Amino acid sequence: MNTNILTVGSVDIAVTLKDIKNVHLSVYPPYGEVRVSAPIKTNLDYLRVYLSSRIVWIKKQQLKFGLQKRMSAREFLTRESHYLRGQRFLMEVITNSDRHGVIVVHNTIKLHLKLEYDAAKTYQKWQRSELKKDIAILLQKWEPEIGVKSNKFVIRTMKTKWGSCNPKLKTINLNLNLIEKAPEHLEYVLVHELIHLIERKHNANFVAHMDKFIPNWKQLKSELNGMALLEI
Repeated sequence: MNTNILTVGSVDIAVTLKDIKNVHLSVYPPYGEVRVSAPIKTNLDYLRVYLSSRIVWIKKQQLKFGLQKRMSAREFLTRESHYLRGQRFLMEVITNSDRHGVIVVHNTIKLHLKLEYDAAKTYQKWQRSELKKDIAILLQKWEPEIGVKSNKFVIRTMKTKWGSCNPKLKTINLNLNLIEKAPEHLEYVLVHELIHLIERKHNANFVAHMDKFIPNWKQLKSELNGMALLEI
């Protein structure tokens, strides 16, 4: 693959030439990064003309991301707001505790810490554990329903994607931040990636599968991409 940077209308666009048939243009959250994938033999002058014709759309998408609400970086303080499965909780930090870990009591997330432990790492470890449980349940439901079988799933901290899939390895990658979102949003992302095991592209066949299994997937996608983004 060959990657270039083209500047069109004051917008820097990452262009990757690879073994594909069509041009794919995307604007990614959270900061409106623009990427283009194009066939290997594509002339860059032709591509510049094409991108110029799309610059109004590109800037419109970037503006949407710029207007999105952003959550400040977590400081892990008592009375700080945190979200779990779409619900808002207040955090209570308990230091010098004889126990270590996270407990949810009513509308409070209790973060028990020993001095030698880092709050962020402790909380993220717990988030991963909770998300793994949710994913495992959803896989049991959806793999037989769709007729696919993944080899493994990986939870990652990702800046621009909710999920991704490697169809060749049958590996599903999911954003750790999904534990903060409503269960239906996690379900939408997981089904999206599972369908990529049978259809790699976002073509009519892919859309037909999504329409069949998650009829309101477009609404869920819009909701998810319109939510507050966590500053990284």
